[in-house]
Amino acid sequence: MELWGARLYGDPCRQCEFDWSLSPDDAVALVRDLPARYERLVEGRRGDEGHPDLAWNVAAYVSHVTDNLRNWAERLVGARLTDVRSVPGYDADLLARARSYNEISLAGALWSLRGAAEAWTESMSLALEDGTVLEHAGRGPQRAEDVARNNAHDAVHHAWDIQRILA
Repeated sequence: MELWGARLYGDPCRQCEFDWSLSPDDAVALVRDLPARYERLVEGRRGDEGHPDLAWNVAAYVSHVTDNLRNWAERLVGARLTDVRSVPGYDADLLARARSYNEISLAGALWSLRGAAEAWTESMSLALEDGTVLEHAGRGPQRAEDVARNNAHDAVHHAWDIQRILA
């Protein structure tokens, strides 16, 4: 079984200090407020800024967080509407290459993040209410609250990456 969450990153996360005891409702609030947080973080920046230790630039990290939220929102809605709970993993680096993340404009990435955060918040709220559980190919059972924390961590962790780039 694939390590994920606090077992992989530590509690708190060894890098971004994310606290995995965050409640699911607080995770939803964090993601709901994410577009404004990211907009403040990158205010006045171009988006093509990079870091020698990282493959992605600022706009790429925003795009990855967007795709991750959209992906999980879609999976949760699909499980609720069809009762198909089996979900595969995905390769974030392959998706980044396919979408040319480092070439996406920061303004476009931020616009897309707003829509993804809104869709994810709606989907996650309903999944938490319904007690949705997904069966992830590599991680095993993923309760809605697990997905909420994992996705919130991804967003916080990549905000930390962006801060490293912009420092």
